[in-house]
Amino acid sequence: MAGKFSFLVGFGAGYVLGARSGRARYEQIASKAQAVWRDPRVQEKAGQAQQLVKDKASEAGSKVSEKVNKKSGSEDSWTQAGTNGASTTTASSTARTRSGGSGGTSS
Repeated sequence: MAGKFSFLVGFGAGYVLGARSGRARYEQIASKAQAVWRDPRVQEKAGQAQQLVKDKASEAGSKVSEKVNKKSGSEDSWTQAGTNGASTTTASSTARTRSGGSGGTSS
């Protein structure tokens, strides 16, 4: 019990002391970060990076659209064949069940 109490006292003291000095250090770091961000050279580079990302995203979107459009013709016939196959399988299973068949399981 004494170990827990001393741990809590130590934790509380560390938290209070750390919070006081930590807040001042946080303010110092935040103001320095704001000064760097406001620098015109940083803003110029950020604008260039933003434009590059927009260009690359546009190119990637175009490539994806081309691939989807190329595949959509061949996948339509595949999808239709798969749908017909599924309904045929269901119909044959129903017919086997009605006729007293085991439906693909053997006894």
